[in-house]
Amino acid sequence: MSLLDISPVIPVVILEDASRAVPLARALVAGGIDIIELTLRTSSALESIERIAEEVPEITVGAGTVVDPAQAGQAAAKGASFLVSPGATDPLLDAMTETGLPFLAGTATVSEMLALRERGIREAKVFPARASGGAPFLQAVHSPVPDMRFCPTGGIGSADAADYLALPNVGCVGGSWITPAAVVEVADWGEITRLASEALAVAGTIRA
Repeated sequence: MSLLDISPVIPVVILEDASRAVPLARALVAGGIDIIELTLRTSSALESIERIAEEVPEITVGAGTVVDPAQAGQAAAKGASFLVSPGATDPLLDAMTETGLPFLAGTATVSEMLALRERGIREAKVFPARASGGAPFLQAVHSPVPDMRFCPTGGIGSADAADYLALPNVGCVGGSWITPAAVVEVADWGEITRLASEALAVAGTIRA
């Protein structure tokens, strides 16, 4: 199954405390979301990925903000099931490919999309989505690159997620609005479950 088809929304999470990882993942599953992207922006990220991979097998856990080729192998070794990068250089693409894991490389321009396409890549991330032109930009690029699908992230929230999901070249959207840092910090897992359920309900009205 394509990464873009697992869930219409992918929670993008920055975790400072690895002890929050498992209950957070379980709260998302309770809300119907079975995928999570943990960004490699903190010292606890790799441990968090490992804990989720071992203790919450029903969720697909991935590593985001992969900006260094070495991080691809490190995340794979900890049990990550997929990788996400904010951009794409040849060394980074090579490293992610070598892991054998599915990945979403970041793009922000049509030229970057074409560069991925020339490597046989047909699914990518668009980042930062809102700053790059938002849903109108993605709608416009569908004509010149109709065989590519995207997961836009960056600046997306509950108010505009549906605008992206309505586009034919958007498989899913990523964002942190489902797992707000303030909510994770106080361990309000019931609220995380509610936000996950709410996000899926909105997506369901678009994809019905």
